[in-house]
Amino acid sequence: MCDASDYAIGAVLGQRVDKKLHAIYYASRTLDPAQMNYATTEKELLAVVFAIDKFCPYLVGSKIIIYTDHAAIRYLLSKKDAKPRLLRWILLLQEFDLEILDKKGTENVVEDHLSRIEGIEPEPVPIDDDCPYERLVAQIKSTLAGFPLEEYTAMQPIRDVCSIKSNVPWYADFVNYLAAEAHPKP
Repeated sequence: MCDASDYAIGAVLGQRVDKKLHAIYYASRTLDPAQMNYATTEKELLAVVFAIDKFCPYLVGSKIIIYTDHAAIRYLLSKKDAKPRLLRWILLLQEFDLEILDKKGTENVVEDHLSRIEGIEPEPVPIDDDCPYERLVAQIKSTLAGFPLEEYTAMQPIRDVCSIKSNVPWYADFVNYLAAEAHPKP
């Protein structure tokens, strides 16, 4: 079951047991600014593609019945001269045994709500990325104490940090050494 609104899409993966539908998985996401400009029918098809992509491991090899409140999707699937984006989506959907059935919007309540959930922006977490120069120098000196620099000619620029003129950060070898706890190969 899939649905789309002006700013989000939603889908529910369900399974019928004794003629009763049981939800297995819920999914929704907001549309990016370009997708918000799609026509309503394209948004509905995007919701179907999103659902197939999201639930693919559950759907492979099964007959899939998609309930949607937008009957024009069936027309898009049979359209020969479509936009390249729609053709890509249609090719993706042709890999599955699909049947698209109409379901009134009033019966498609869960998907309708999922497609209308407003995106909540998470509060930015402040990152303390300042590292006092003295602490950095102390860490480098303690690391260099057990590091046989004279054996490695590739490490020569470390002795004069100011002379390094490359796109590799001057501390990359130290970080790699601390992470791997192994001396770099010359």
